[in-house]
Amino acid sequence: MSVPTDADVARYALALGDDALVLAQRCGQWITRAPQLEEDVALANIGLDLLGQGRALLEHAGSLEGEGRGEDELAYRRDADEFRNVRLVELDNGDFAVTMARLLAFSTYQLGLYTGLAGSADETIAGVAAKAVKEVTYHVDHAAEWVLRLGDGTDESHRRMQAGLELVWPYVAELFDPSTVDPELVAAGVAVDPSTLQDDWHATVLDVLTRATLTEPVQAPDTARGRRGEHTPALTKLLDEMQGLHRAHPGATW
Repeated sequence: MSVPTDADVARYALALGDDALVLAQRCGQWITRAPQLEEDVALANIGLDLLGQGRALLEHAGSLEGEGRGEDELAYRRDADEFRNVRLVELDNGDFAVTMARLLAFSTYQLGLYTGLAGSADETIAGVAAKAVKEVTYHVDHAAEWVLRLGDGTDESHRRMQAGLELVWPYVAELFDPSTVDPELVAAGVAVDPSTLQDDWHATVLDVLTRATLTEPVQAPDTARGRRGEHTPALTKLLDEMQGLHRAHPGATW
């Protein structure tokens, strides 16, 4: 087994950073559109937590790759096929129930991942993960509260929560595909094999769905396209919005 290089660690940090950055942008799109004022604030705060994680991880990736790219270059000057996020985080927000289904699925995965990465052999990744565990624990609790409220609410809220799960679940398997992580990184203690997270993830999510009187959809076969740069059209639209100002005024600061 060969020793992982800085370039290997950079690719891993980039993928984790892209997950956080893209979902942060999706959370920010709910500001002024959430079903209640408190939810505007809550989703904004969740987005800021994710943005902080994304910034730190992208900056780390840029420093390791040694090509002179910082967090802004990586966030604003790449096209969709250069992003390495999972497709789950890039999906359109859709109905509020879709957003909560995604937040429950992704945050539960991210909590297990960051808990493992808090002991990473890479000090920067370990530091980002350790700080984020408390944040992501709140994200899981927040999503679970809404899934319970909607699933065990009215007939209409139950129907829409179930529909949200059905829309999100085809993208869940990608989270746990071990082929998307360099085995040398796992062996060196830098990365976590995502397949080891699936059992705990499933137990947590199934408990929430059962209490919410919802039915867990069947997961689609693993396709793992996002980590390889194959994305849905939704990512291109999101980047058009996120990168518009920076591309119109290259080098601008504020």
